[in-house]
Amino acid sequence: MRMLFRCFVASEPAGAGSESGDETRATREKKAVRRMRSATARLRSLSPDDLSRTLASSGLHAFTLAELRSATRNFSSSHFIGEGGFGPVYKGFLDERLRPGELPPQHVAVKYLDADGPQGHREWLAEVVYLGMLSHPHLVKLIGYGCQDEQRMLVYEYMARGSLEHHLFKNLLSSLPWCTRLKIAVGAAKGLAFLHEAETPVIYRDFKASNILLDADYTAKLSDFGLAKEGPQGDDTHVTTRVMGTHGYAAPEYILTGHLTAKSDVYSFGVVLLELLTGRRSVDRRRRGREQNLVDWARPYLRHPERLHRVMDPSLDGQYSGKAAHKAAMVAYRCLHSVPKSRPTMRDVVDALEPLLAVCADVPVGPFVYTVPADDGKAGEAEVAAAARKKCLASAVHAEGELPAGNQRYESSVAGRKSSSPKQSRDRGA
Repeated sequence: MRMLFRCFVASEPAGAGSESGDETRATREKKAVRRMRSATARLRSLSPDDLSRTLASSGLHAFTLAELRSATRNFSSSHFIGEGGFGPVYKGFLDERLRPGELPPQHVAVKYLDADGPQGHREWLAEVVYLGMLSHPHLVKLIGYGCQDEQRMLVYEYMARGSLEHHLFKNLLSSLPWCTRLKIAVGAAKGLAFLHEAETPVIYRDFKASNILLDADYTAKLSDFGLAKEGPQGDDTHVTTRVMGTHGYAAPEYILTGHLTAKSDVYSFGVVLLELLTGRRSVDRRRRGREQNLVDWARPYLRHPERLHRVMDPSLDGQYSGKAAHKAAMVAYRCLHSVPKSRPTMRDVVDALEPLLAVCADVPVGPFVYTVPADDGKAGEAEVAAAARKKCLASAVHAEGELPAGNQRYESSVAGRKSSSPKQSRDRGA
C-alpha cells in the first residue's frame, strides 16, 4: 500500500540515521504514522486527473462514459443486475475493440453512482483508493473506474453468483448446501484477515451478507469499500469516527462510543456467520419479541450442542455435520462477545473454520426418495411442477426479509427509500 503514498510522503532527510538520542524509535514511528494518514487524506482529495496519474501504477483503467455506455448497451434495463447504496449495477462486456491490447474480452459489473443516493464522491473515491491498492483472492477485483463531469462509475470483475444475501434470503427455490456455506465463511474470513493484517491496516466497517459476492465456484469476495477506514496504528487503540454501517451488523461498543477497531469487524463477521447457520436475517421486524434480533435470539443456543438444532436453518433439512456446526457456532459465539478484547482476531477465526471444510464428508446422507415413473411426458411435468411448488412454499415459511411482491430490485441497505425498517445510518462526514 505504501507504493501509492510515496508521491505524497516526504523522503527522510539524509541525516535521519544520525538523529539525537532524544528522539526515540517510538517517536519516529508516530511521525511516520502521521505522515501516512496525511498522505491518505491528500489522496482522497485529489482531482480526477491527478488521481488517474497517481493510480497509473496500480493497473486500474480510467474508462470514459462512452466506453461504459457501449459495454452496457447504454445502461440498458435488460443489463440491470441489482442496486445498492451506491446506485444501480449493470452487467457489461468489454470486447477486444474497446481497449485493444490492454484488456482481454471479459464480462464486468458496472456500478453507476446515484446522484440522489446516500453515497457520493467520497465513498466512490474510497472504493477506488482501497481496491486500487489492495489485491487478494477474497477481495473483488476493481478493473477500473469512470469519472466524467458529475458521473462516477466503478468497473468490477463480474461475479456470476451474485451476493450471499440473495442466496440466503431471496432464493426460494434452492438452499445453499452446508459445505458451500462453510466455504463462503472461510473465504470471507480470509478477506477480512488480509485487510486487518495489511501494512496499513484497514477496517472494513460494513461487513454484511449483501457485500459478500460469489463467483461461479462460490468463492466469496468482499466488495463495497465506501466506508472502509485506516485502522489504529502505533500506540493508538482505536479510531474515533461517526457511527456508520448497517443496523444489525455493527458492534455495540462502536454504536455507543464511535470507537472503531478491527474487533468491530469481528463482531460483524459473527453476525454473518450466524446468518449462514440459521438462514435468518440479522434483523427481522416481522418476527415477535426477541426473535426480531438474530443475535439476541440465537446466542443462548450456540454453546450447547444438544440445543443447536433449534436455531439451525430448516432448509438444510439436517444435511450438515453436527460436529462442524457446533464448532462453527462456537466461533460465532466468541466473535459476538460483548467485550471486544475477548473476541478472536480474524486470523484466529480462519484457523478455527478452515479445518471444518475437511469434515464435509461427515454430512449425513439424505433420505432416499423413489419417484414413480410417469406414464407420459405431461404427467412427469405435472409432478415436477407440484414438487417445485411444494418446495417453494416450504422455503417461504423460513425465508427472511423478502421484498414485497412486484419489487424484485436488489434491496438497498443504506437508502431507506424502499423500506420503513431501519437499515443503515451513514454520514459522509466521517
